[in-house]
Amino acid sequence: MAEVIKVEKLTVEFPAGGAGQQTKVAVKNLNLTVSSGEVFGFLGPNGAGKTTTMNVLLGFVNPTSGSASIFGVDVRQPIARQRIGYLPELTYYYKFLTAEELLRFYAKVFRIPKDQVESRIDEVLKLVELEHARKRLIKTYSKGMQQRAGLAQALINDPDLLILDEPTSGLDPIGRMKVREIIQRLKNEGKTVFFSSHELGEVETVCDRVAILNQGELKVTGRVDDLVRENQMNLEKIFLEMIGYKSPVTV
Repeated sequence: MAEVIKVEKLTVEFPAGGAGQQTKVAVKNLNLTVSSGEVFGFLGPNGAGKTTTMNVLLGFVNPTSGSASIFGVDVRQPIARQRIGYLPELTYYYKFLTAEELLRFYAKVFRIPKDQVESRIDEVLKLVELEHARKRLIKTYSKGMQQRAGLAQALINDPDLLILDEPTSGLDPIGRMKVREIIQRLKNEGKTVFFSSHELGEVETVCDRVAILNQGELKVTGRVDDLVRENQMNLEKIFLEMIGYKSPVTV
């Protein structure tokens, strides 16, 4: 399958915070590929370098060394952003808008033809199950509904690649289930989904492949089924082992 994301020897360093402090290495010599149609889970504890890597892919942060490309184009060059949908971990929307108004705004940003806007809004609201609340102010939404509104804006341009940073963060079990179902539907449509998450059970359910990052370094990557079989343990235990976690409680 065609490579949608390719990362080679990627290193990202940030300047020291003060005199005498060392340069912070957020990502170190990272190699990664994501193929067309894959749901790829990008895993790691807080501070592992996941968001920094995503910011490089989106062109928000320049790499110190190495390279990253999307659709075969270096991320430092102009890319067809029309083909990418992005949901940040911390979303903020003008809460005095309704979901419809939010999506019309993003439709303008992506220059979607006027005769296609309403049908596209109908389509994404149906996908994220917000049809019934389309005319309600976003400020009246639950956290899960706001997250699904965020997914709707990430999908309004019908992207080929979705980059989602902690899409289930802070959601209750029902909210997480709904987001998981949406990701599964996108997979069924042949979309490529690259997302970070701390919800390892859900990652194990929906992802084709995963990568585990710790302190900016790649610890393991592979198909979920293969990793579980080879290590004879579930993804959560593999994750804890790869990041070197030792429980202070002995049984």
